[in-house]
Amino acid sequence: MFEALTISWLKVATVKAVSEQMKISWDEASGIMERAVKRGLARRESRPIEDLAIDGTLFQKRHEYVTVVTDRNTGTIIEILDDRKKATLKEWLDRNQSQLQAVRSVLMDMWEPFINAVRETINGAGEKICFDRFHVAPYFGKALDKIRATERRELRKQGISPLTRTKHDWLRSKARNEYKDKRSFLNLTRLNLKTARAWRIKEAANGLWSYSYRGVAERNWKSLLGWISRCRLEPMIKVGRTVKTHLWGILNAVQLRATNAIAESINATIQKIKVRACGFRNRARFRTAILFHKGGLSLMPKGFWEMYPH
Repeated sequence: MFEALTISWLKVATVKAVSEQMKISWDEASGIMERAVKRGLARRESRPIEDLAIDGTLFQKRHEYVTVVTDRNTGTIIEILDDRKKATLKEWLDRNQSQLQAVRSVLMDMWEPFINAVRETINGAGEKICFDRFHVAPYFGKALDKIRATERRELRKQGISPLTRTKHDWLRSKARNEYKDKRSFLNLTRLNLKTARAWRIKEAANGLWSYSYRGVAERNWKSLLGWISRCRLEPMIKVGRTVKTHLWGILNAVQLRATNAIAESINATIQKIKVRACGFRNRARFRTAILFHKGGLSLMPKGFWEMYPH
């Protein structure tokens, strides 16, 4: 009963806060969390996975990443892998082939080690790998911001720049009407600015995700890529080359109507877990905390639900 109560507290508070509340040491509270996750993983049934999401998330600064493997249908995290290397993901996929026989789609970013690992382990991967808008749109946003920053510096040398303090306006979505002062911003987009041209390309790309037929989507993406190749904006041209190379996966996402919205929501939760814990010193505790909160595991001690069914 004591351990069950501690687990319930750990669901909503930090390890430090729970240890103080329950009058136990930090290590004892952390140990209860570790035992709960170990129990949950031992109880977890092996079920077929139809829609898989593979994503990297920052573990620490200096590009220290882990790989998050998610079942998109249930919204639960299946596993946390120690890095973003091909060999690590491939080993996990090989080990779980029995669960992956029925996979219809595999969502991921355009990270070549992930792509190669899936190609080598899942049959028909070329028709199942998907790059959805949550993974493609940031490329356009980063290119736009790079163009804006460069142009702002150039204009400041000549006097006052109209791009000062407008970074977030350019990155907001026109379709969702996110602008604080829409009229002023739209007047800015009509100026003869490189940033305005890049913004129009970004907005055009955002509009292409509404298509549901592969042929129509392919024609419009290729039309956009032609525009990008002629835009004379090097950061955006570079994004165009990346998109062209991975267009097949984008079209798979359109055809399968695959979206990584659930996985992105989980990633936001992971960031909250990191902030609440003030970071993690090792990957093992990071993995334990994530699986504790988002692994969909049965965590309570043996016999608890029989004793307290409600």
